Amino acid sequence: MIRVLVIDDSAVMRTFLAGVVEAQPDMVLAGVVSDPLHAIDRIRKSAPDVITLDVEMPRMNGLDFLRTLMAVRPLPVIMISSHTREGADATMRALELGAVDFFPKPDSLQQLDTVAADIAEKIRAAAQARVSRRRPLVATESAEPVGHRAVAGRVAARPPGLGRAAAREAVIGIGASTGGVEALRVVLAELPDNMPPILIAQHMLPGFTLPFARRLDSICKLRVKEAEDQEEAFQGTAYIAPGGRHLVLDRRAGRYVIRITDDPPVNRHRPSVDTLLRSLALVAGSQSIGLMLTGMGADGAEAMAVLRAAGGRTIAQDEASCVVFGMPGKAIALGGVQEVLPLDDMAARLIELCGRERRPQDAGPA
Repeated sequence: MIRVLVIDDSAVMRTFLAGVVEAQPDMVLAGVVSDPLHAIDRIRKSAPDVITLDVEMPRMNGLDFLRTLMAVRPLPVIMISSHTREGADATMRALELGAVDFFPKPDSLQQLDTVAADIAEKIRAAAQARVSRRRPLVATESAEPVGHRAVAGRVAARPPGLGRAAAREAVIGIGASTGGVEALRVVLAELPDNMPPILIAQHMLPGFTLPFARRLDSICKLRVKEAEDQEEAFQGTAYIAPGGRHLVLDRRAGRYVIRITDDPPVNRHRPSVDTLLRSLALVAGSQSIGLMLTGMGADGAEAMAVLRAAGGRTIAQDEASCVVFGMPGKAIALGGVQEVLPLDDMAARLIELCGRERRPQDAGPA
């Protein structure tokens, strides 16, 4: 049984989340508290497997509590956030601090029942997660707008890329779900700004991908942005699928072009990793590289096999470094993966496969 502790200052949300847990045959409620300070004692006594944690609470906010928890006793945490810009930014910080997933509060009481199944699924995924202390993020709490970077105390504009990517050149597709926010940070932050275009399908809800892209952009040598329909895919840029929409690769006049669609969910997801990687197989074929990162379920596993059959290179994250080994494990089991690598080795392998070299300014500290 999965023991779940609910921490939320809203009586409505406490009652709702407790009801979701108690309705599941594989879960038991380990406690319900309204104050993080009280939660510390409850954790000691009830030993929960998963915690749902409100971002904004009195006395100690959710981020401060999460930071303390992950330093002392790391546990799988699902953040319950608001739909506001401030809520989205706080959620991104929570994922960087070690939360494994998040869920936005419904806008109305009428929506509560419609999201119960999704919350239960996230709790099950979190219960399988490996949690540990996270590496500190070097970005500031308030990331600069996409396409800009702080340089010597000022904000300097960056070009959109080092050149346009013709359709005969390489293109990289990355899929991720639970644990993917941190995994993408680890990979992208180590890549130089002359990489081929990178297209990313991270399972994420609307309203959260733009703050996510902005925070990555503030720490990466690559430009990182939320993808837009009909834009050309440039070298030196990573494109993140907008929450709730599919990202696919297309070709026009010898150039790679991005398409954003509202087609039905695939494998219950939109954006779907399967949709992205199948488009790479069709459009780029042997010039494509598919990377499968941590995530619950099997989205993209079949597409990895399709990509490999089309002549593309396929790589999956190894089990030891995954938060959840579902998506990489399924892709490996289906025979679609040529290489299995630890997360920390992936950036170097992508640089090698793409024939890029780290320039002196790209090297990290010795």
